[in-house]
Amino acid sequence: MNVASSGRSLVVRCAPPAVAQLEAPASAGPLQSEAQLWFAKLGALRDRMGSYSAMLDKAELERAARFRFEPDRERYIIGHGLLRELLGRYLGEDPSLVRMARGEFGKPYIEGSPLHFNLSDTKDAVLIAFAHGQEIGADVETMTRTVDHQAVSEHYFTPEEIEDIAQADDGKRRFLELWTRKEAVLKASGVGIMDDLRVLQVNTDVNTNTIVHDAFVRLAAPEYHLRTWQLGSDHLISLAAAAPFEAIRFVKAG
Repeated sequence: MNVASSGRSLVVRCAPPAVAQLEAPASAGPLQSEAQLWFAKLGALRDRMGSYSAMLDKAELERAARFRFEPDRERYIIGHGLLRELLGRYLGEDPSLVRMARGEFGKPYIEGSPLHFNLSDTKDAVLIAFAHGQEIGADVETMTRTVDHQAVSEHYFTPEEIEDIAQADDGKRRFLELWTRKEAVLKASGVGIMDDLRVLQVNTDVNTNTIVHDAFVRLAAPEYHLRTWQLGSDHLISLAAAAPFEAIRFVKAG
């Protein structure tokens, strides 16, 4: 990613972490100023592998076939099959006929539709966030994953964030909270993962960053609003959008 000749400010506003509860499936798509986050454990959707594979288009099937390990292939098919199932539901279309375009860095979208969405997965779960009228970014991580949070944070986090993690009662949990926040902002912008995540600080209530990477400068909103939740005993989720939502619903898929 090229570095721009001059940077600009990016403000990230973070709400304190909260606890989320899953609801029954929604009967309609997200309303204005509402986000719907669909969550499922992969095991709960494993019996849909056949039907989900049948929904995928040629490019998705080719991508699935390129995964070397079966768990990665399975996670891809389940995540993208669920995405198509939900898009078909919201758009009133056959899921297999939904046509998705892709942004500059690969983020999918529906041309001409106010429905925005973002998919995230972790080793044992999938999350798909939907909103009406604005771009969103979402990220899910499992707290049971093995990660050397101290070593990783040295490479990707700011000195302030590293100190925050070191002082936390549960350093691994705090690391994952901040990691999901960074991912959510980058996904909301459409840029996706960057090599240097230290350009983005997300550990305080209001974080004023100076960003210089060309694509991030071009594509990011002036500010993002971030929410982070624990869902169940094992998962952390962060959601980012340029404007705050009046309501956020967690919906059980499967």
